[in-house]
Amino acid sequence: MNAAGVRLEHDGPVATVTLCRPVALNAQTPETWAALADIGRVLPGQIRLVIVRGEGTSFSAGLDRALLAGGVVEPGSEDTPQSLVAQLVAAGPDACAARIEQFQRGFAWLSRPDLISVAAVQGHAIGAGFQLALACDLRVLASDARLAMAEVTLGLVPDLGGTKRLSELVGYGRALELCVTGRQIDAVEAHAMGLATLVVAPADLAGATDDLAAAVLAADRDAVAEIKALLLSAGSRDQRAQSRAEREAQTRRLFRLAGLGD
Repeated sequence: MNAAGVRLEHDGPVATVTLCRPVALNAQTPETWAALADIGRVLPGQIRLVIVRGEGTSFSAGLDRALLAGGVVEPGSEDTPQSLVAQLVAAGPDACAARIEQFQRGFAWLSRPDLISVAAVQGHAIGAGFQLALACDLRVLASDARLAMAEVTLGLVPDLGGTKRLSELVGYGRALELCVTGRQIDAVEAHAMGLATLVVAPADLAGATDDLAAAVLAADRDAVAEIKALLLSAGSRDQRAQSRAEREAQTRRLFRLAGLGD
């Protein structure tokens, strides 16, 4: 994983995932996404909370621009594609979409109901970096954080799960504006939009993240999992269906607390 610029550490119920290519501002590659997906598969069962952070001055500057160097090669050509775009195009539409689905697995596991994920964001969180922060349940921002959904500046779209999370958090109109302009927002504006759980001085980022983690871990693990599952599905249910899900979840909790659960 270190070769992919990702480091995993765990201490009791807390796992820390660190992007560790600080010289490249933790820019991401397909190897980054594969390593993240692997972490989701191998996390020990006792892990309740995952902190995602970036080493150095930035959380993640997004896709490693070096991957965009080179030209597109026609399908069937004997030439070796030199860029990620060329590789994806040369594979054909179906294989291209399948490869992107593999990339998406690197972020998708952060929304698992049995985990609470927290992004500790300093400096730049651009493009894929912003989407990684959005994939987490909670975001603690240093006051120097700068966020942008910059894919449009490359003629691309956000494709790592970020469009759904962004629209859920800030609403359609604001999400559209951020995605089609690619503009950067600072920590103050991000907090006003509802993108940040809290904003702290850069020197306080680690401590504030640890304090938030401790508050989450103080709650009953099964209750937290039930609550997260209810909130994740609330947007796809009407009130009647959501009320049913709530009473079913509460029934499970009551029987478990009475020592009669599974």
